[in-house]
Amino acid sequence: MSSKQSSKKASSSGEASEGNVPAPAVAGSVAGESYRGLRRVVITGAGTINALGHDVETTLNAFREGRCGITALNFRDVDRLSIQIGAQVHDWRPEDYFNRQQILLYDKFTQFTLLAAKQAVAQSGLSFVGALGLRSGVILGTAGGGLNTWDENYRAVYEEGKNRVHPFVVPKLMNNAAASHVSMEFGLRGPAFTVATACSSSNHAMGLAFQMIRSGAAQVMLTGGSEAMLCFGGVKAWEGLRVMSKDACRPFSANRNGMVQGEGAGVFVFEDYESARARGAEILAEVVGFAMSSDAQDIVMPSAQGAERAITAAIGDAGLNPEQIGYINAHGTGTAANDKTECAAVAHAFGHHADSLMISSTKSMHGHLIGGTGAVELLACIMALRDGVIAPTIGYQEPDPECGLDVVPNEARDAKVDAVLSNAFAFGGLNAVIALQRV
Repeated sequence: MSSKQSSKKASSSGEASEGNVPAPAVAGSVAGESYRGLRRVVITGAGTINALGHDVETTLNAFREGRCGITALNFRDVDRLSIQIGAQVHDWRPEDYFNRQQILLYDKFTQFTLLAAKQAVAQSGLSFVGALGLRSGVILGTAGGGLNTWDENYRAVYEEGKNRVHPFVVPKLMNNAAASHVSMEFGLRGPAFTVATACSSSNHAMGLAFQMIRSGAAQVMLTGGSEAMLCFGGVKAWEGLRVMSKDACRPFSANRNGMVQGEGAGVFVFEDYESARARGAEILAEVVGFAMSSDAQDIVMPSAQGAERAITAAIGDAGLNPEQIGYINAHGTGTAANDKTECAAVAHAFGHHADSLMISSTKSMHGHLIGGTGAVELLACIMALRDGVIAPTIGYQEPDPECGLDVVPNEARDAKVDAVLSNAFAFGGLNAVIALQRV
């Protein structure tokens, strides 16, 4: 453990602890004291809903089995689309989780977020009453926000000729809706906002949450992301880019032909290590590094140099050597532009160690959740560290000489790893990489 990861004790702010959670080991702006050092940050709760399952356990089992969640899409006017497959959440009944008034307020992406958040908080065992609520917050990522609400109301106005929409349309579709409702649901009165950086949204959100706890600005953060773009307008917009596959997502395979959209959410409880240890919490993994970079080059074409900078900086921020990284959950979209660029970035960043590094894309199973994708993919990183199981890249059929890394093809692999990375590279050239290690 590097010195900058070690926990430094500070004098108490004098504020009483509540809910069996001690005051922060290092006081920050929330506690009213100046910055004194860097705190360790751990994950003590996780929740998800996606095409592979409605909870973490089911999702991890699907990773182990190499199960594919990509199916035929089922929604209004799907027959008008040229792309008719996606990683859709099936058997979703919002009335099983929310009352009628809540459903009127919650777009699908908010519904997904709240379910995942409730799972994560339940696992963490935290109650955000009193002082803890003041030291806790939420940062979530999404690209489209309430896209289903947009789609439904555009139809009502432009197709059906209606002149009025529901008064809750704006608070239902706004990108910060999910973060705001999570804040209200759990009484999180600290930092709360939404990050929208296309496909890197969740990684940026989780990285910022990590930085807030590490700096002492918060003690606990709920973080992750969600997306619900699988509606007629959402898929039609992506069709226009001509990057979508009509049959399967095959990252790194020479015969890949594009990405496949998915939907769902992943939410985690990030917590100060000293507080988590003091209350005897189960620790899933430690967040040890985060880095961002901008390609500053092209609005859609990725840059190997920009991705490499983010990878290298995340490892450095974690105080690790490249040789200590055992697994990378790749961005791995299944497009030629991404896959070749990402493999080149990894090869350059790791040098000779790239030959022994495992890298896989779970998008081959749960699809590309756009702004929510990094959150679901973090589950594969936790599984690698905790269970020693590396999720595979399924659908792999033909080796590509430009993607000559160990992509863990088609079958999960048992392997002990101590540190991992999760990559996210977005349109607009916005890169975000998170480093985790086993505690």
